Amino acid sequence: MKFLDEAKIYIKAGDGGNGACSFRHEKFLEFGGPDGGFGGNGGDIVFVAVQNLNTLIDFRYQQHFKAERGKNGAGRNCTGASGNDLIIKVPLGTQIIANDNETVLADMTIDGQKFIAARGGKGGRGNNSYKSSTNQAPYEADEGTPGEEMWVWLKLKLIADVGLIGMPNAGKSTFLSAVTRAKPKIADYPFTTLHPNLGMAQIDDDEILIADIPGLIEGASEGVGLGTRFLKHVERCQVLIHLIDATAEDVVTPYKMIRKELKKYSPKLATKPEVLVLNKIDAVLTEELPEKVKQLEKTSKQKVYPISGIAHQGVKDVLRIVRNYIKQS
Repeated sequence: MKFLDEAKIYIKAGDGGNGACSFRHEKFLEFGGPDGGFGGNGGDIVFVAVQNLNTLIDFRYQQHFKAERGKNGAGRNCTGASGNDLIIKVPLGTQIIANDNETVLADMTIDGQKFIAARGGKGGRGNNSYKSSTNQAPYEADEGTPGEEMWVWLKLKLIADVGLIGMPNAGKSTFLSAVTRAKPKIADYPFTTLHPNLGMAQIDDDEILIADIPGLIEGASEGVGLGTRFLKHVERCQVLIHLIDATAEDVVTPYKMIRKELKKYSPKLATKPEVLVLNKIDAVLTEELPEKVKQLEKTSKQKVYPISGIAHQGVKDVLRIVRNYIKQS
């Protein structure tokens, strides 16, 4: 399934049905009179958040959504049937944004959450409702009002417990494949990951949902590389796993660069709990590793966890630490 995290769609609620202009004519009935019924109401456009979706790809193939129109009223005071609401299912974490691309109309973060984005039109009055002591045979009936219509943006921010961040080729996809059943693309060149990947990790009796986003480079907060487009997917995470490539000669500079970009993009994101991981230790000389760990700990002022994603070394310890952060939040 392809990943799509942004879409623009047109929504149109149903128009109200027209009221009827009708008069009762029956044999042996001395007094007839008006009996035109009301029109039915138009259907609403309703967004519903569901758990089993994680992409907006369906909206690439359909951009126009229209709810059912209300039926017209009829004689014998018959009211027209109301139009059915149109239910649009979106993934958890979807924001519904107005056409100005700024105003957030709804943030769909709870399973089953509903939002009426466009309300259907009201049914028109039938001529029976205009009957009075001074106007006993009205020929007046109303048309239904039009339903609301607009263009809206759908923007997905994945809801995951843990976000993987780091430079390209830091081993994020390898780590994800080591701790979950996800099958991200893995290769020995930068930007192998072109869109976020999700995986569910099992640690003891707990499950942790992990999101792997494309690697960050300098200027990511300003849109360089795949930058801002995917940084938003770790905004909702409770804790971040920051992976550093242990095979690099300088392990401090990549750490500083990523922290700088996080702060530029969102000060709130930069304050999230972070587990600092030195990855690919299987490819580092044993005598070099302690010095690199020491350098990182001195710079970050936090504990560094040496692991090897491909060799499954130390990954469970990292997951247990992450789980503790999640339970505390």
